[in-house]
Amino acid sequence: MNAKAVLSKPNPRVLIVNDDGIDAPGIVLLEEIVRQFTDDIWVVAPDEERSGAGHSLSLSYPIRIRQRDERHFAVKGTPTDYALLGVYELLGDRKPDLLLSGINRGPNLAEDITYSGTASAAIEGAMLGIPSIALSQIWSYNTPVHWETARHYTAQILPGLIDMAWTQGSFVNVNFPHCPLDEVTGVRVTTQGMRPPGSFRPMRRVDERHVPYYWIKIAFPDGGAAEGNDLAAARDKAVSITPMQLDMTAYDQLDAMRARFERAGIVQPA
Repeated sequence: MNAKAVLSKPNPRVLIVNDDGIDAPGIVLLEEIVRQFTDDIWVVAPDEERSGAGHSLSLSYPIRIRQRDERHFAVKGTPTDYALLGVYELLGDRKPDLLLSGINRGPNLAEDITYSGTASAAIEGAMLGIPSIALSQIWSYNTPVHWETARHYTAQILPGLIDMAWTQGSFVNVNFPHCPLDEVTGVRVTTQGMRPPGSFRPMRRVDERHVPYYWIKIAFPDGGAAEGNDLAAARDKAVSITPMQLDMTAYDQLDAMRARFERAGIVQPA
């Protein structure tokens, strides 16, 4: 789908979702920014935080919706549910011209994409043929959230992202650096990085009945920042814009894998 006409068309329709909650500061800020471009904005977001939900669906239990007003809906479900409900049910007969997910409080860099509810809502938008952008403000526990950085650069980069030709099955992942606005070193178009293993670990606890339970601890290991990737941009206090796609085929392994199984007589020669 070519999104070039999104901003130029009269009052484009925008669906905003997130995984931090319908009242989270990031989604409130994003709606405020998008009002510079249109007033046809619809918000479908969780009634409570759903971080780490990934690209999951609510298949085994009903999805409950609480309508806040004409265009704001709080949902008990997953970020993928919010995208589906917005597109197929809540926005009526006209689909959104653009889906925006965020602004997330916390990073969605490197392999975070596989866990991220923020990114997964954008993935679902891409699957539905809608230009979709995930936005995240990098943040660390017990530190300030630099929303002014996200505010400034969201307004700056959105027109450029929307005014481009989108490849079918693609979406964009944006991360704003964890620093004040005056420390940002620039904007980079990046590749997806990959950290060393060990970002998430189960931590054992014992309750008052001496029964063990676990929390998943987040502790990103050092490493993985390479020239041109999103981790390097974050390290250097730069905004990263990463074009991504749904096709996860490892093309560089196809020929070797095919040849291996052809020699074994398992796969017929092409």
